[in-house]
Amino acid sequence: MGLIKEFKEFIAKGNAMDLAVGVIIGAAFGKIVSSLVDDVITPALLTPALKAANLEKIQELKTDGGILYGNFLAAVLSFLIISFVIFLLIKGINGMKKKEEPAPATPAGPTQEELLAEIRDLLKNKS
Repeated sequence: MGLIKEFKEFIAKGNAMDLAVGVIIGAAFGKIVSSLVDDVITPALLTPALKAANLEKIQELKTDGGILYGNFLAAVLSFLIISFVIFLLIKGINGMKKKEEPAPATPAGPTQEELLAEIRDLLKNKS
């Protein structure tokens, strides 16, 4: 059982959670970039090429259709949903983490004046 407990503590640490969040957000954002390039920018750049090639529609050059704003918006929406769910998960995990107890206060030592007075008294007793 000690191994499972250690694994849970490792996963609950901030470094492992930060890495997992980074990977998930990176993958979701990668979909946005891919959709932007494939569905919006590339067809927009191909439109002048269509005119030069005497093609009437972008569908003749691209079989799936023209500028696919819907795919891009779906990728953005997916990214926002994934980001929000991860935010809620991290917020829940942070709430479940044990509150670290503050270290017990060290007993207050004598002040500088008290130490100097003690040294003075010792020197008086010596002479």
